[in-house]
This record gives sequence, C-alpha cells and structure tokens, in this order.
Amino acid sequence: MVVFWPYAWALTMSARTISLPFVNFCSLTIIGFFGAFLGCVWNDILDRNFDAQVERTKHRPLASGRISVTGAALFLCVHMSILIVMIWDVNRLAWNVGLLALFPLTGIYPFMKRITYWPQAWLGIAINIGVSMAWATTTASIPTSSLVLSTGCFFWTLWYDTIYACQDKKDDVNAGVKSTALLFGLNTKRVLTLFGTSFMCSLTISGILNGQSLLFVLAVLGGALHLVWQLYTVDVDSPKSCWRTFEANGFYFGAIVEAGLVLDYVLSN
Repeated sequence: MVVFWPYAWALTMSARTISLPFVNFCSLTIIGFFGAFLGCVWNDILDRNFDAQVERTKHRPLASGRISVTGAALFLCVHMSILIVMIWDVNRLAWNVGLLALFPLTGIYPFMKRITYWPQAWLGIAINIGVSMAWATTTASIPTSSLVLSTGCFFWTLWYDTIYACQDKKDDVNAGVKSTALLFGLNTKRVLTLFGTSFMCSLTISGILNGQSLLFVLAVLGGALHLVWQLYTVDVDSPKSCWRTFEANGFYFGAIVEAGLVLDYVLSN
C-alpha cells in the first residue's frame, strides 16, 4: 500500500481542483493500484536470489521456487498489457511520465541495492513519480503543488523503507545488500526525525498551494501524530517492531491522509 498512497493522494488533490467526476476518480484509483502491484512483482523477480538468503523472505513464492521466473514474467507481461489498455487514452504528458516511471526508474530500482547504500532514495524517486503521473492524467499539467508533494513523499519513502530495511540488517550484510538502515546505524532515529519532519512540512505546503480545506489540515495533524507515535515506539533493532511500524505506514498513515483528502474532494464538489 505504501507504493499506492502517493499516487492516490495526488489523484485526490488534483480531482478536487478540477471537480473530476467521481466515477472517473474511482477508475483512475483502480489503475493506480494496479500499476503499483506490477512494480512489486518486478522487484520480486529480480530480488529472488537475495530473498532466498534472508530469513524473513526466503519462503516467498519466487525465492522458494514455488513459482518459476518464467511464470512470474508471463504474469507480469499479461498484466502489463492490461494496464496499457486501461491507460491508452491518457494525454501525451501522462504517457511520457508513465514511461519514465517504468524505465529507468522502476526498472532499475532492484539493482540499486547492489551498488549503493541509498537504494531507498532511488525508490523514493521511482515510487513518487506516481504523483506527477496522477496530476498529469487528470489535468495534463504538473503544478508546483505536485512537485512539492513529490518531494515530501520522497522523504516519506526514505522514512518507511529505512524502517523496513532495519528488519534484515544482519542478513543483508551476509547477502551483500546495501541500505540506509546499514548506513545510518546508531543514528537511524535521528535521521528518521529529519525525514519525517521534511515530509510533513512538504505535505502541508502542497495542500496549502492546492487550496485544500480544514479537513486536509486535520488529516495532516492526525498523520503527524501517527508518525510521532511510530518514531517513539519503533525499535530499529527488532524485526517484529520494524515490520509492525512499516505496516502502520501502509494501512493506517496513508489511509488517514487519504480519508481527509477524499472528504475534502467529495464535499467541495
């Protein structure tokens, strides 16, 4: 879900701006969820050998051999074809942004953890190009509010994916996988504070630039409190704690912000 939320937030904000019909909003939401899912499949295909060396992921279908690479690739191609049909009528700007999202951004991401301790930064760019994709699809433009939101979501990706990577620090060292979790070490929580603050400030500014109402402000306040709770309760040396906090971003934080945005969109139209 963390891959989906930035697109969803941007879609809802842009839909409010142009009073997009609710049926169109729902169809574009489904497309965004579909696209996010395909990115995860691609990552699992390329990471299967690393996943097999990590206790937490060695039982995944590809890592364990229960699903063949050929089968996964066919699955990916079929669903990619369906996605292309679904977005066939979007404008040229949206097409260009979508192609950039597929390659090089999403396509190259799985290789980054082999060469840099900042794969989370590349992931932040790859995922959050979805913000521009959503805005381009609905308005055929990429306004300043979209760029500010993309920047904020970049820091959110660094936040949650650093926490996610903390689960596997020991196994990653043995497997040769690099991450910000290993890079930050004992300073992880201090750096997370910087990421979280940058994210919430950018999210707030983006909403102001887009003319969001008090409902958005309340959602941001709720989200900020949730991030504070995450920071104070997560134990970056405990895989269970890190997984719980990562899940909280996907299931709770994202939904808190989206709930405020959807209410704002519906009531304003």
